[in-house]
Amino acid sequence: MTTSRRHSARFLGSAAAMLLAATTLAACSGGSSGSTDAGSATGAGQSPLADKLADDPLTAVRNAADLTGRTGSVQAATELTTASGDKKASFTGSGGYDYAKRIGRLEVAVPPGAATTGKVVEVVLPGTVYLQNSGAKVPEGKWVKLDVRQLADGNLISNGATDPATAAAALRGAQRATAVGDETVDGVPLKHLKGTLDLAKAADATGGQGGYGLRMAAGTFTVKEVPFEAWLDSQGRLHKVTEVFTFAGVAGSKDPKDQVTVTSSLTLSGFGKPVDATEPAAADVVEMKDSGSPK
Repeated sequence: MTTSRRHSARFLGSAAAMLLAATTLAACSGGSSGSTDAGSATGAGQSPLADKLADDPLTAVRNAADLTGRTGSVQAATELTTASGDKKASFTGSGGYDYAKRIGRLEVAVPPGAATTGKVVEVVLPGTVYLQNSGAKVPEGKWVKLDVRQLADGNLISNGATDPATAAAALRGAQRATAVGDETVDGVPLKHLKGTLDLAKAADATGGQGGYGLRMAAGTFTVKEVPFEAWLDSQGRLHKVTEVFTFAGVAGSKDPKDQVTVTSSLTLSGFGKPVDATEPAAADVVEMKDSGSPK
């Protein structure tokens, strides 16, 4: 096991329920690149999307990432719940994502029994995540930098939240979608849709570094048809999405009792409002050596 994957295992064990995932996720590997990045507009040769909700549910869901990205930035609230048998743990977080600068920041509160106390701070860029107070053996206030391909789940769940760009990008891989109905949330009329998505196809559609994490997760999660629910406004923008991921808590097991279910929810608001997110200074970033200690 490489240094990065040993370090990944510690992150995945950041709460009691996530300890079930550590060995499996740290042992997996893979990943490849594509042609464009998360949050990008339509690719070459494609017609520009209209800023409105498509009539066809599947098209509406697949368009949501690009139309949301056109807002420039969003504020985000996250909730992630892991469940395996009678073991459960919940993580909540908040932050934002700047689509123009392609950077986001989340602060995630961890449940009792975690490897750290307080909040884990996460700065995300396409293909890269910086972590502070993650439970790793680094000086206080320092950051650990990881390529998301060093995390077998691609950072979709291992640090307690699915970031806004990745959660929306996953919808590009929607394979089935049906309309549930119309709902009004905080005074905004929304279309509620549900269906299943394919993370490998989402990675292909997203491409580039923005697709790295999706491809890693596609190879790790055991349920390939990922259930989702999405709430879109009249402009086709994503206001809320819930995605349900499953992986084996015992390496290689297909036994239902060994499966861990992770429900990740993201709520977006404040479209276009400034986001305070910057890449950590190089002097504040700590590398890890084989022992897992800083160097």
